[in-house]
Amino acid sequence: MLLFNSSLLCTSSSSPTTVTLSPSTTSKPLNLRTPCLILRHYFQRPLPSSSLITRTTFTRVLRDSLTQQHVYPDPIPEFAEYETRKFKVELLQKLSEDVDEFGDELDAVVDVCAQIFSKFLHKEYGGPGTLLVTPFTDMLVALKKKKLPGASLAARASLLWAQNHVDEDWKVWNSKLN
Repeated sequence: MLLFNSSLLCTSSSSPTTVTLSPSTTSKPLNLRTPCLILRHYFQRPLPSSSLITRTTFTRVLRDSLTQQHVYPDPIPEFAEYETRKFKVELLQKLSEDVDEFGDELDAVVDVCAQIFSKFLHKEYGGPGTLLVTPFTDMLVALKKKKLPGASLAARASLLWAQNHVDEDWKVWNSKLN
């Protein structure tokens, strides 16, 4: 038989009430209708040893999983060069559909985007799960700073292209290496 004592602090609109629970012989259950805070709870009999082992194992697994970090591979310069060339060609094709927006500045817009994208691929991209939005916001800022037309359109097109191609191209690139 497991015996316990608990003290509850119950607050109602009038005043706080302390209720002590103990095994009861009455047939009526105790119903508390106001929110309660358990102040202390203690057992007079220790928990079975199997529960302690399970709790210790669970705590160790939880602690280890919280401290474990996923390590992404370093960027591959050859992949970065290949992907930058592909990006530049396909972005030029995509943005050339809006000749009215870019006019004679299309090549300059694509060059700025490609330069920022290349820098990101060379320094930060380590495979699927590491594509960040930062280089695309940097593109937008750089294009606006240089007062080039269609900054938001170019940054958005660059981001959409990267979302649709970079991770998949990375997988293909690495499958050829194996």
